[in-house]
Amino acid sequence: MTTVATLPHLPELPVVASEPAERADAARNRRRVLAAADRLFARDGVSCTSMDAIAAEAGVGKGTLFRRFGDRASLVRAVLGDRERAFQDAFIRGEPPLGPGAPPAERAVAFGEGMLDLLEQHAELMVAGKFLRPEGTVRSGPQAVYHVHLATLVRAAAPDLDAALVADTLLAGLDAELFLHQRRGRELGLEELKRGWAALVRRLLA
Repeated sequence: MTTVATLPHLPELPVVASEPAERADAARNRRRVLAAADRLFARDGVSCTSMDAIAAEAGVGKGTLFRRFGDRASLVRAVLGDRERAFQDAFIRGEPPLGPGAPPAERAVAFGEGMLDLLEQHAELMVAGKFLRPEGTVRSGPQAVYHVHLATLVRAAAPDLDAALVADTLLAGLDAELFLHQRRGRELGLEELKRGWAALVRRLLA
């Protein structure tokens, strides 16, 4: 039986970069733009959402929008970055079982459940972001963080396994395109996907 313990030699995770400090008015405009972009992307899709529409929805000038974000690809990355930083903070410093203090297998279960919640809200945006990141997703900042985190949990729970390979395999099951296929093509429910993830992780690591 796995017991709660502090993970040995926990590596420093490569954090998703934070935005630099901004003036109060610039920070307000940024929040308004990101909230507007998130709403329009969710409603109309990334490809059908223009920068003009986002500026109008946010109540800012087009010049402000383009100076701050440059193009739609940068705006997609910014929206995703906010969500990814919040999730990262939850599994690094949050409450157990997602955060420290729970057995590693249970933290891995909670990680996948949290990722599935993130996908439920933002899978389409994450698919779009995959093709807009110049480095792709396998080596992107967020994926590197997720991989290190999962590999650390695997190594602590089941030292006989190849932690990096298992982390690769588990993350492949949390791919945004696969998630959309499972939810829409196969019509699987979110809770069903969570139960499947939990059963798989516990079979591997318990």
